[in-house]
Amino acid sequence: MVRLITDSAADMEAEEYEKSGIICIPISVAFGAVSRLETVDLTKKEFYRLQQEKKDFPKTAQPSPQAYLDAFQAAKDAGDETIFFSMSSRISGAYQCAVMAKEMLNYEGCHVIDTCTATGGQRILLEHAALLRSVGMAAKSIVSAISDLKSRIVIYACMDTLEYLRRGGRISKAASVIGSLANIKPILHVTKEGLVTISGRAQGMRRGMSFMLKKLEECPPDPAFPIHVMYTSDPEAGKRFSEYLNLHHVGNIARQLWQVGAAIGAHVGPGACGFAYVSNAASTNG
Repeated sequence: MVRLITDSAADMEAEEYEKSGIICIPISVAFGAVSRLETVDLTKKEFYRLQQEKKDFPKTAQPSPQAYLDAFQAAKDAGDETIFFSMSSRISGAYQCAVMAKEMLNYEGCHVIDTCTATGGQRILLEHAALLRSVGMAAKSIVSAISDLKSRIVIYACMDTLEYLRRGGRISKAASVIGSLANIKPILHVTKEGLVTISGRAQGMRRGMSFMLKKLEECPPDPAFPIHVMYTSDPEAGKRFSEYLNLHHVGNIARQLWQVGAAIGAHVGPGACGFAYVSNAASTNG
């Protein structure tokens, strides 16, 4: 049997992990001295409520080394092979922890994948791996297929506020104030190397959507995979973006609409929306 394991940056709901037969190792989220585990005792809805109510900037932490050891040991003891899907090693130390756990257990049947992505991109890879597993594909073949697919993942998101970039130290307070007065919305992009970059800036959310649409047109999606439309705190932001894509003739490709979790939401903030999809060509995803 092949076990699929991931960290909670894949942003599936607890019941989705269970239904898909995917094991989730949760990240921890702290507001001040109080720490909770995502998908265990902290829902997405609760996270965004606390994010907007608390003065403390939410801090996320990768799972403990012991969490990886326990999950991998259970799989090894059962005689199963394991594929672990980590959020990008450029934004978290989760990948390195998983590799260390594999080596400590001398677990040859464990494959650790640096997805070079997170949230919707990570979810796409997991869902495809679950599909390949369901038709009887062996672990090494699944790993090979995912390695090819991950270079084609495209993610863009438009932030509604500059406040969380300021709190995270990415921009100055002065730049945040000026940008907010001008209604500037930064556009985030996850590169194929797994780096989170600011790809552009738009004046207002509508122009932010237009910017992302242009990127989609420059790098067309593969219709064999759905476009994942994502939002942080506000479902209406996700619905508006999905409707915007419909109006601009992207309606012939299936879409999923769901909420981003704490791993990315802690740094993006409320009101954001974006998409993740599989492009037709790996070379066009910068």
